[in-house]
Amino acid sequence: MRVLVRQIGGGLGEAAVGAVVAALVAAIGLTAMSAVQWPAFNSSNVTRALTTVGQAGAAVLLVLAIVLIRLRRWPWVAKVLSWAGISAFVTVTLGMPLAATKLYLFGISVDQEFRTEYLTRLTDTVALHDMTYADIPAYYPAGWFWIGGRVANLLGLAGWETFKPYAIVSLAVASVLALVLWSKLIRWDWAVAVAATTTAVMVAFASPEAYSAVLVILFAPAMVLAWGALYRPAEFGAGTSPAGEPRTAGGWGAAIGAGAFLGLSAMFYTLFFVVAVFTVALMGLVAWATLWWQQREIAVHQPRAPRLGVFRLLWPILLRLIVMGAIAAILALIVWGPYLAKVLTGHLPESNTALHYLPESGSRLAFPMFDFSEPLLGALCLLGTIWLVVRAASSRRAQALAISVVAIYLWSLASMLVTAAGTTGLAFRLEPILQVLLAAAGAFGFVEGARAIYQAVDEPRRFRAATGVVAVLGALAFTQSIPGILNAEITTAYTDTDGHGARADKRSPSAVSYYGRIDQTLTEQTGRPRDETVVLTADTSFLSYYPYFGFQALTSHYANPLADFPARAAEIKRWSELKSPAELIDALNHSPWRAPDAFLFRRSGENYTLRLAEDVYPNDPNVRRYTVEFPGTLFADPHFRITDIGPFTLVVRR
Repeated sequence: MRVLVRQIGGGLGEAAVGAVVAALVAAIGLTAMSAVQWPAFNSSNVTRALTTVGQAGAAVLLVLAIVLIRLRRWPWVAKVLSWAGISAFVTVTLGMPLAATKLYLFGISVDQEFRTEYLTRLTDTVALHDMTYADIPAYYPAGWFWIGGRVANLLGLAGWETFKPYAIVSLAVASVLALVLWSKLIRWDWAVAVAATTTAVMVAFASPEAYSAVLVILFAPAMVLAWGALYRPAEFGAGTSPAGEPRTAGGWGAAIGAGAFLGLSAMFYTLFFVVAVFTVALMGLVAWATLWWQQREIAVHQPRAPRLGVFRLLWPILLRLIVMGAIAAILALIVWGPYLAKVLTGHLPESNTALHYLPESGSRLAFPMFDFSEPLLGALCLLGTIWLVVRAASSRRAQALAISVVAIYLWSLASMLVTAAGTTGLAFRLEPILQVLLAAAGAFGFVEGARAIYQAVDEPRRFRAATGVVAVLGALAFTQSIPGILNAEITTAYTDTDGHGARADKRSPSAVSYYGRIDQTLTEQTGRPRDETVVLTADTSFLSYYPYFGFQALTSHYANPLADFPARAAEIKRWSELKSPAELIDALNHSPWRAPDAFLFRRSGENYTLRLAEDVYPNDPNVRRYTVEFPGTLFADPHFRITDIGPFTLVVRR
């Protein structure tokens, strides 16, 4: 027990200090960047050049940390340098290209619209409300957004304005936590190298979806941890120290850590949680099968050796899986509890199309080791694949990473198979995890391969230095290409109009610039707080900037199943076909759901329009846009107050 407490306490303490260092480095860096009027990234190479300089500076910190570790000098200085280097790299790689805009990657476009809406909602309230609909508990895991909302509330910032700095700081903190976790599993100098490698890959390919990227960077070390808990061939002959005290916690520290990661995944991202559970379950099966096979081999070569039964081999694995599951369930209920309570009281979901998406990338297996559009990443993943095969029989790290890779491919095949049943497993979203897993394996392959070559060529004095130089130069070559990889996402952050009605590239803003006037008019005419007002609009980005509730979500794929998206769409269509204001007023008064307090339309002659969406899966694109027109005469009644604002018409019910 003392060993277990020491392991968990030491790990948590180091993680807490590392997280504080990362948050401080990121916050200071972002504050310094915001103090200068930078040119827009899409019209100047200044911020790109400064990003490269910052990445080189972060590399210097990491190299110094590794040198101090190898010299066994000032261990805490080395740790702080490594934490600062990792967090500085994340901050400068994402923060500098975005320094002249208040928006994060992808701005308020595509999926970033509903993510910003969620953060805006949870900035306005501490309760787990749905991002769009009134009187419905949250369906999408709120963990990342809830923390961000509390940060925004504490700083007195709007949710949309907090999104960029919070996303960058959270990725910096997660990357340092991954480094701390790696350091508990492998040598510290190797941990720095692997963490730096996987962080670069995560930033390049997962950072646009920040709330999932924090899990992407933790996935590999968490799975190594889980394998260490489940596969313990020395379980029945555990060693003790000379004083009789156990040298390890018997895998229970690893089991608790793996359970905590599963719980964190459930709180942040449902798909990754399910995939992580699948991977851990596969590990349990492989661990049991391997131990059973080893027992059989022992029986063949040592007939008189005691042989353990199937259940005796399975029980320790099963017990640890139960502990992991219990920890994960407790953490998951923090965010899933209100929704499950609603469902269990008879409010069954009417519709759920969250899995109705199959892009071209989801119809094939991803092989990053043969994708040389990014040659350095492809080479690293290929090296990682070779290392996994070569070391699968002798390295627990290789076993854990290999099983995780196999789990991703099995999930991908299953996802393609269930398309015949009218759904998917969204396997294309797992590609960043696969890239990070193979990159981690590639880092191990590079280190171990370089050591083998060093020994084979009679250990020349300068070989280690040459290897280090090649590694650093290769890393810099890849990292300075990251702004190019994220070019579309960065450009969108500059071309979208922010909550202040401005575009960061100084060009004419979109109709979003009228949102401020709409908000002011709406609050004046209703006389109610924003979170007590329901607005029906097709310009759902309005809800990303202001915490009004919506009557209908952007698409059914991001709509709460309890909201019954198709039925609401049909009801909106029915309202538009009514013949008089009296009929509309009566329909609104007898709506199955809380009716809109206001309508935000676009004008089309004498009519008002809403451009809505419906699910058309299995087609790709999976969404069809259609327009619903409300005759202007439907609102020709004192019950409605009509105000034209730019291209919009705001209709408020008195």
